[in-house]
Amino acid sequence: MNHSRWNLLPPAPDNFISTAEFPRLMLEILYHRGITEPAQIKPFLAGDRRLVTDPFRLPDMQQAVARVYRALLSGETIAVYGDFDADGVTATALLVQGLTALGGKAIPYIPHRQSEGHGLTTFVLEELRQKGVSLVITVDCGITSNAEVSKARRKGLDIVITDHHTPLFEVPPAIANVDPKVNKDSPGIELAGVGVAFKLMQALFQSLGKEELLEPLTDLVTIGTIADMSPLVSENRYLVKEGLKLINARPRPGLKELMAQSGIDPGKVDADKIGWVIAPCLNSIGRLAHASAGYDLLLTDVPQEARRLAQWALEKNAERQQLTVETYARAREQVLAEGITDLLFASDENYPIGVAGLVASRLAEEFYRPAIVIRKGSKVSNASCRSIPEFNMIEALKLNSALLEQFGGHSQAAGFTVQTSNLFQLQRQLAQLAASQLKGLDLRPHLDIDAQVKLPELGGGIFTTLQMLAPFGRGNPSPVLLSRKVEVVDCRTMGNGGNHLRMTLKQGGTVWDGVAFRAADCRSEANSPIDIVYNLEEDNWGGNHRLRLNLLDFMPAATG
Repeated sequence: MNHSRWNLLPPAPDNFISTAEFPRLMLEILYHRGITEPAQIKPFLAGDRRLVTDPFRLPDMQQAVARVYRALLSGETIAVYGDFDADGVTATALLVQGLTALGGKAIPYIPHRQSEGHGLTTFVLEELRQKGVSLVITVDCGITSNAEVSKARRKGLDIVITDHHTPLFEVPPAIANVDPKVNKDSPGIELAGVGVAFKLMQALFQSLGKEELLEPLTDLVTIGTIADMSPLVSENRYLVKEGLKLINARPRPGLKELMAQSGIDPGKVDADKIGWVIAPCLNSIGRLAHASAGYDLLLTDVPQEARRLAQWALEKNAERQQLTVETYARAREQVLAEGITDLLFASDENYPIGVAGLVASRLAEEFYRPAIVIRKGSKVSNASCRSIPEFNMIEALKLNSALLEQFGGHSQAAGFTVQTSNLFQLQRQLAQLAASQLKGLDLRPHLDIDAQVKLPELGGGIFTTLQMLAPFGRGNPSPVLLSRKVEVVDCRTMGNGGNHLRMTLKQGGTVWDGVAFRAADCRSEANSPIDIVYNLEEDNWGGNHRLRLNLLDFMPAATG
């Protein structure tokens, strides 16, 4: 366990607490989720249509709808150009399904991660044009493909971009650039790529008076939004809640099979099961093979094909897990051999690019440093980057764009392609930038703590009340609580490798079970009394349902 900096968030003001009819702990947590006015509480908890924003507030939406509508009227062939991760695959499926429901001729194109990489390629766009495509709509990509869009337009191919990544200094010369990050006046929602695609369909359906066609698409938005770790607040909260209802009531054949074969009980899918089971399976397909199989899994209505594709997806996920473990061990050894610096690099000609992002993420998590994992080629090298809140990775790449062939992403997750001859200089300049920006900072993960409570205060149905805040995820994490001077009645290791700790904890006559994952190396610190930071969760092991404390961190209690 890596100990964290504890940040006990300031209490909500008394005028907020006194004007709402909910337990104080609930109100403190709501306040920390950005709910600062009592009138905002019920819409947030309900997660209903009051959270929906006007799709025409997104940049260029009017132009996008007009061009797509013209294509539908004239029977043009529309290509939906996606990406190979779960966000991109769900977005591709969503647009094809939505356009087809309007009688459109829509075909998907998803690039191969290994041979094509992220973003538009001129060769593919020209190939689509020669096949009769006159309009390409991108999803989850395209906003940094300036040169490719420019060449395609000169050849007479129209491009409508829907994306959520950060643009370069100029946007592509597309018919429309529907991306919230293009315009600072866009709605304050951090949409996933599939969320932006959904807003395009919402605008189109609204214009045609066919809003009833939106509901069958919400399950795809849910999967892509959770997979992309977009914040589950504002409109994302509504979309995810609606999609979960659909998945639990009427799952698509492919999802139904994936749930059954992975042991998810029907009707009991939540955000965690999407994030830990369904999304990784879809991502694994694109990491190790062609993501089109994930697209087929989502859209097939043939039970036998759904069963076959679901089984194959689970096999790919297991293969991905093993490959990640092996690659991470090699990359970690390389990082330790070269010494821990402000920016971690691991490069090798044999690193599989399909799991490079996962390995970079693990490095960043363990050492709390931005990390870049590179598959080094003889002429061209590809990299995946993961960062920490203190270092904006996409801005760092933009500052070094002259050395790059291609790049894109977000502040915390990005990727790039570089001529190998420029790699050394790029690494040196990025390392210098990281050293400058991170100088003097306490580089440890921090835990934002919602409230300090005593263990006896957790009774009386407080867990059920807090579940009203679900679905949990980025932007709306499971409530984090702090209890001080807790007695450790018992502490022992658990798990096959003995890597975890199970504790019996007592305070004020109340006894709780607690679990600290990956904390066996801190067993000597679990001496009474201790201060603990934790989530309250339900333990369903062995068919038993009881509450326990999921310990995120602990330390010896302060004296006095």
